[in-house]
Amino acid sequence: MKEQEITLSEILSAREERVALQNALLEQSRVPVISFTMNMAGPVKLTALSHRAFAWGIEQLRLGFSQNKFSVLAEQSRSLPTGDEAYFAVDAPAERVKALCVEIEESGPMGRFFDMDVIGADGRKLERATERACIVCHRPGRDCASRRLHTVAELQAATSAELARGLQELARRRVAALATQALLGEVAVTPKPGLVDRSNNGAHRDMDYFTFLSSASSLHSYWEQCFDRGREDTTPSAENGFRSPGESFSALRPIGRQAEREMLAATGGINTHKGAIFTLGVLCGALGRCWRAETGFQPVDIILEEASAMTREILAAELPAADWNTAGEDLYRKYGTRGIRGEVANGLPAVRDVSLPLFRRLLARGLDRNHAAAVTLLHLIAELEDTNLLHRGGPDGAAWAKHAATELIADGSIPSLASISELDRQFTQRNLSPGGCADLLAVTLFLEALS
Repeated sequence: MKEQEITLSEILSAREERVALQNALLEQSRVPVISFTMNMAGPVKLTALSHRAFAWGIEQLRLGFSQNKFSVLAEQSRSLPTGDEAYFAVDAPAERVKALCVEIEESGPMGRFFDMDVIGADGRKLERATERACIVCHRPGRDCASRRLHTVAELQAATSAELARGLQELARRRVAALATQALLGEVAVTPKPGLVDRSNNGAHRDMDYFTFLSSASSLHSYWEQCFDRGREDTTPSAENGFRSPGESFSALRPIGRQAEREMLAATGGINTHKGAIFTLGVLCGALGRCWRAETGFQPVDIILEEASAMTREILAAELPAADWNTAGEDLYRKYGTRGIRGEVANGLPAVRDVSLPLFRRLLARGLDRNHAAAVTLLHLIAELEDTNLLHRGGPDGAAWAKHAATELIADGSIPSLASISELDRQFTQRNLSPGGCADLLAVTLFLEALS
């Protein structure tokens, strides 16, 4: 977004236009009107940061209207060089409308820059009960403004820093919520061949649906930590210079090991999400590295390439001499399969090229999320070399699983849930569980929701 300096006459002209719009809405609707603008110091009134913060403010107003059952009779907005503007005619008592606006203005770093004026049906503007603090020194704002205690440059710097901080906080919360939601969504998909779902425990005897709920809930703060780690590593400071992608991955590892311990504590020692902790943890770190306050999240291809850059060289060097004492290490030595580590190092091609575009197409065709996800899982089983299948069934069992899944989706057909249930019975009977594919289904749900 190109920033443009505004003259005093343009500011005054815009103010007159706002008053005219407010009066027209009042006369038309005969209910209180909200006039929402951004409080931006200096000659630049519209920036990428202010525009994104403004969009969040509008979202909060709409949610507040719904929460309070306020009826909106009219709404309009515009983005001008003099700043973003939005107007709402709200059929509710003016005092309640003002209380909602003040609550949003005081809800976090970005709210400090919201000017949500409420004009009653009688044309009088409602005032705040408390004075707002200065954005630089946090003392009463009117005193600082009247005495001009801070330069325009100081005010602009503080504004940019606070808006960026608020947008980053929203991003980290969204990443954590969607990662947790993806794990909950994956286990809820029913039926799934050989896997725990809402109907049965598949080929597992030591875990059930509720074990997965406990595990997923225990990992919420881990996703936030991974996002923050990636963000900090691409934000040079005196304490922490820029870190390379590989250095970010190394920094994530002790965080991941702690997350594994918390998962085991939540499940009574049962490993439910170790693969997801690795895969989604790297993706959350990559999201943090790619995220920018001015633009938000990057496209999926960029995120997946960043995840690849974080892991590619380290895993290529470590796998030949791996000493992790895991089933994955043993399978690498026997069959040369790199499992989920290899998938991430390659940029998750099974997700990028198969499951994510397929899941989107199925949703667009009208399938509900459960059915679309169940079919998507079959495509992953048919496509992926799943080390869990190899571990449980050996090469023959893994080959049978691939063939059985491929038969159900032959010629692009969409199998019924009943036919997937029958495959679930067969997988369970053979003690086969495609846990690696389940992790990639969770990744698919995560990236689809994020974008």
